[in-house]
Amino acid sequence: VQLVESGGGLVQPGGSLRLSCAASGFTFKSYVMSWYRQAPGKERELVAVITGVGRITNYADSVKGRFTISRDNAKNTVYLQMNSLKPEDTAVYYCCRHLTGHWGQGTQVTVSS
Repeated sequence: VQLVESGGGLVQPGGSLRLSCAASGFTFKSYVMSWYRQAPGKERELVAVITGVGRITNYADSVKGRFTISRDNAKNTVYLQMNSLKPEDTAVYYCCRHLTGHWGQGTQVTVSS
């Protein structure tokens, strides 16, 4: 199992970023996928979850209405579109094969003016 995140960076408050997670080594469409984040000094928290064919999604209250999780099973990739970013969204974002203990290396998102 390999999960490789990309798309992080520095963005101003109110801006947008799209994170990508390229998956390999397993039958991607068969698994629920998720995004977590961990801010300095805080525990890792669940941000968004998407089922195997993408029909069901769920979000942390803190990102509802601003973030959108999606997936392209033909490309074995899961995405996190982040809009209206706030400084409190600053964290390392991790892609995860949900509840199986498989994580990517993380990508840093910094929201600052």
